[in-house]
Amino acid sequence: MRVYGFHPVREALRHRAAEIDRVLVGRTRGGRRREQIEALCADLGVELRVVGEEELRGAPEAVHNGFAADLRAGAPSPPAASDLLVLAEDIQDPRNLGALLRVCDGAGVGRVLLRERGSAPLSPAAIKTSAGAAEWLPVEHIGSSAQVLERLKEEGYWVYGAAAEGEPPWAVDLTGKVVLCIGGEEHGLRQHTREVCDRLIGLPMRGRVESLNLATAAAALLYEAVRQRSAKKD
Repeated sequence: MRVYGFHPVREALRHRAAEIDRVLVGRTRGGRRREQIEALCADLGVELRVVGEEELRGAPEAVHNGFAADLRAGAPSPPAASDLLVLAEDIQDPRNLGALLRVCDGAGVGRVLLRERGSAPLSPAAIKTSAGAAEWLPVEHIGSSAQVLERLKEEGYWVYGAAAEGEPPWAVDLTGKVVLCIGGEEHGLRQHTREVCDRLIGLPMRGRVESLNLATAAAALLYEAVRQRSAKKD
């Protein structure tokens, strides 16, 4: 697999250098970012090649900005300790998926459960948009959202679905073992998924637009969970 862009390449070097076959840097690329990548490759013993523009090209949606890395398939990262999980389904745009992963990493989400059928893959475009988060955040590909959620409820998780008509997140206890379900751009959560949720939560819209981008909405909901958890520790 090839990843593209400065941040994804840097995080791959930091997180799983042993899985990198080579790092590619554009011949015309200079500056501090190139120096950082060169220093990391030298420290970690990773092969670095300076190549022409044509060798950096790959998937049509990939924007490399002068950096790429070829990775071997490796073992998935172990789940993090956080008991705040996110389930995502039917996200069509890989850039929205990448932005969601970046938000999840920032909020300290322990694991993202990504429904494979109907969703964009974890492609180079999604990885690049995640700005390196995809290298750190455990992503588990799942089949049926409802079946997975039922299992998690048996394990003691509360399941909340993001929906425009839902209750404000500050009116709901988001501490403890929580799964936040995020639906796709077009139709939101699937009906069966909504039915499994314990409650629906949403953001009151004070302006003239009806909704927010899914990653933006997820950020607001997740950081309310972060706020509640921080207050509970205090």
